[in-house]
Order: sequence, then C-alpha cells, then structure tokens
Amino acid sequence: MTTEKPRAWQRMLSGRRLDLLDPDPRDIEIEDIAHGLARVARWNGQTSGPHAFSVAQHSLLVETIVGDLATEPRREVALAALLHDAPEYVIGDLISPFKTAIGLDYKSFELKLLDAIHVRFGLAGRITPHDAGLIKNADRIAAYHEATELAGFSSEEAVLYFGTPQGISIALDGALEPWPVGAVEEKFLTRFADLAQI
Repeated sequence: MTTEKPRAWQRMLSGRRLDLLDPDPRDIEIEDIAHGLARVARWNGQTSGPHAFSVAQHSLLVETIVGDLATEPRREVALAALLHDAPEYVIGDLISPFKTAIGLDYKSFELKLLDAIHVRFGLAGRITPHDAGLIKNADRIAAYHEATELAGFSSEEAVLYFGTPQGISIALDGALEPWPVGAVEEKFLTRFADLAQI
C-alpha cells in the first residue's frame, strides 16, 4: 500500500508551482508576490478603514522609512525592504503572538522562503547585518504607527511592543490610509520596477 506524500506546494496565478518545503527561486514571480501581498491583511484585518491595511502597503511604508533612515541609501537595501515580508504572499501574515506560540520552526521556514526570494531577485549575499538591522528598525517604526493609528493600540502599549519610533522625519500623511487591493498591487509593482531597474 502506497501513501501519497501530502501536498506542500501552492499553485500561483502565474501558473508557477512553489514548493514550500524546498522553494525554487525560478518558481517565484513578482506578480504573484504583489497579487498575494495586496490581499493579505496586516493585524489579522483588525484595522480601521474601508479596506484592509495590506502587507503590500506595509512593505511600501517600510521601504519609504528605510530610505528616510539610511545615511547612504542603496537600491539593494530598498529592494530588500520592499520584499522583507514577501514570504507572506504564500504563507499569510501570522501575527507575532501566533509565531511565538508556534516557535522557531516557523521562523526558519519563513527565512528559507525569504532566502529563495533574495536569490530570485539578485539580493543573495548583498544585504549586510547592518542593512538587515535598518530594515528591522523601519519595520518596528511602521508597526508602531500602524498599531496606534489603525489597530487600536494606545501609544504606551505600542511603545511596549514596538519601541519608541526614533530617527524619522518622514511625513506619514496618507501612508496609513488603507488603499484598495488593485491600487496597492499596482503601486507595489511600480515601486519594484523602479528598484529592480527592469
């Protein structure tokens, strides 16, 4: 008696079939990433506004903040910032408390997907620990503002979980107004094209 191995791949709208356990960079397309991230809600959808605040919009915000924080902006770092949550196009945006409950296996799984994405878009080996720290700081700054302006956190609560946002002078006007799915998908693809120079 043979038992079929459980399916561990996801079919993409591009026609690609991405194996989640052994992701092949050749099966990763930016259109699939943009499409998926535009439809994945941050904060499990528990945000104010007529539309969900998507991971794609969050990624655009983080990339903008990185540009403001960087003393010497580099295209590769901006692209890595834009793609920092790209694995979520196929695995969704699990909230931090759930990731903690699952444990480190989830993090290593997520990083494996991110590594494949970096290979696909020419970022492998080009992001230094300093760059990664810059992106992480921008991610926390974005989370603080999203938490307080969209997700109902008090400023004290947001500081406790995300720290006090420092070193940023960017005007966030409009950046936290949730955009419709089609608009954010298009903006994500346009910004990717700018940064990837394609």
